[in-house]
Amino acid sequence: MSASGLVLAAEAAVRVASLNLCTDEQLLLLAQPGEIVSVSHLSQEPRETALWRQARRYPVNDGSLESVMRHRPTLILSMGGSGRARAALAERLGVRLLDLPYPQSPGEVVMQARQVAAALGRPQAAEPFARKLAALERRRPALEQGAFLSGGGLSLSPEGLGGEWLRLAGFAQPRLAGGRLSLEQLATNPPKWLIRSDYRSDQASRGSAWLRHPLVTRLAGRTLATDGRPWTCGGLPMLDEVARLRGLRRR
Repeated sequence: MSASGLVLAAEAAVRVASLNLCTDEQLLLLAQPGEIVSVSHLSQEPRETALWRQARRYPVNDGSLESVMRHRPTLILSMGGSGRARAALAERLGVRLLDLPYPQSPGEVVMQARQVAAALGRPQAAEPFARKLAALERRRPALEQGAFLSGGGLSLSPEGLGGEWLRLAGFAQPRLAGGRLSLEQLATNPPKWLIRSDYRSDQASRGSAWLRHPLVTRLAGRTLATDGRPWTCGGLPMLDEVARLRGLRRR
């Protein structure tokens, strides 16, 4: 077999499963379709990720190692701490387990994408995302105060990953008690911008009712709608969402 044939055979032998929504998104964006053998059930929910159509091409798992072994993966992706028992089981089964920590910055998101791409044997797959981040970093807009707002008044920490993405979009997230934007603050000292998440906005709940409060709707002229789904993981889909938010502010 030629050298090129050996490379193609090695790539074809990669069989990857993901046990977590956040690694699902990485896998769907970085892997070749034929390399994916299973994704978690959350990735097939339209309310959870914009990649749900791609995810529905693949068998689903329940987030456990046992639920993917019938697909004979050679690599399993997880995030947030799999624990020694899972790691030991994967080793015993002869499967590589790549367990990533939750990223703390956009730079770490791209670094993890490079780790996953390298594990797939396709390091070049992460580079378009690295270039997108570099371009956003080079052209940072002037910061204006902007508070993220989702159901029940939930917001973000300025120091967290979400706060870092918001800063990259040009908004300085205020520090809020309990990580919530209160109705009292909206009445007395509203931020210049509200970046309002539409996460599960079609689902009736007490939390979503909060977003229809008159104090919130009064600020409609200074409200930018954001797709709430990428914010859950704060992963690679945030690159396009940050660019979109920048464009909305310029209008």
